[in-house]
Amino acid sequence: MNPPVPHPRLFRDRDANPSLLRGKTIAILGYGLLGQPLSLNLRDAVGSGANPATVIVGSDDEPSSARARADGFEVLSLVEAAARADVALMLLPDEVQPEFMPAIGARLRPGSALVFASGYALAYGLVTPPAGVDVLLFAPRMGGEAIRKRTVEGLGYMAYLGVEHDATGKAREIVLALASAGGCLKFGALEMTAKQEVVLDLFVEQAFGPWMGAALLSAFHVGTEAGLPPLGLLMELYLSGEMSETFAQMARDGFLPSTLSHGFAASFGGMTRALSIDREQMGEQMRAILGEIDSGAFAEALQDEYKNGYPCRPFLDKVVGDDDIISRTERDFRAM
Repeated sequence: MNPPVPHPRLFRDRDANPSLLRGKTIAILGYGLLGQPLSLNLRDAVGSGANPATVIVGSDDEPSSARARADGFEVLSLVEAAARADVALMLLPDEVQPEFMPAIGARLRPGSALVFASGYALAYGLVTPPAGVDVLLFAPRMGGEAIRKRTVEGLGYMAYLGVEHDATGKAREIVLALASAGGCLKFGALEMTAKQEVVLDLFVEQAFGPWMGAALLSAFHVGTEAGLPPLGLLMELYLSGEMSETFAQMARDGFLPSTLSHGFAASFGGMTRALSIDREQMGEQMRAILGEIDSGAFAEALQDEYKNGYPCRPFLDKVVGDDDIISRTERDFRAM
């Protein structure tokens, strides 16, 4: 039996000093799903008062630049923002970062900090940051809208933090200050390496997510074949919000205890049916997926997809289009 893996360290607001960011220029490189909420959170936290931090946005994408200007931020090109930064947050898409990193890295000043919101490019050796800068990980585990909403409500959100290279001797203090000002440490952040973060993220996305999605689609199609109403099926599966509340209850009360909160019929039926699932076959597929993620094979495939102009994107767009029975049923429900 393998020895138990020790729990990573948990950081909270008491571990951080966000005032370390005051007087500094924080550059948000990419104003997308994470760029917008983190920019707003940082500006709220340290962008006013005595010796405020200056939050600027670096973007070479005009629609993103327009959103940032509408939110009141000074917008520069990516390399111009990097040149001004004391702390630069790399928020470009994972597969795009290797193309832009040489120009950005060349403009970063020695002693500045380069912060990644994903360990992907670092873990697979796709970027080489300058030797004289701190290289940090601040990876929120929450979608952009929820990051902003939970911060405004004072709740915080979970994130992963790490130091990949400490050039100044103050790297940990800077990433903790950033995480606190960004709003996450009211909830907490776990210490992770870039490799741990990206393998965890991709593994759950690729090994767990597809099984959950396939189970949902199979239940819907089997149910409709048997004459069950499509809207009723989607209500039971997710439209009512009961399923999302079940996951929230797992977080609050624990995975196993939460199974007893839905009545004996649900617990009895779920447990007896779970015993008949071929978990070994499921596990074999998950182990194969984990091996491809850990080895870098998936990263190689993703970089090839990007270099070739995203040839799979038309297929994905077609799959997630809105001319299908599930999407039509959802629209009918929202109209009702």
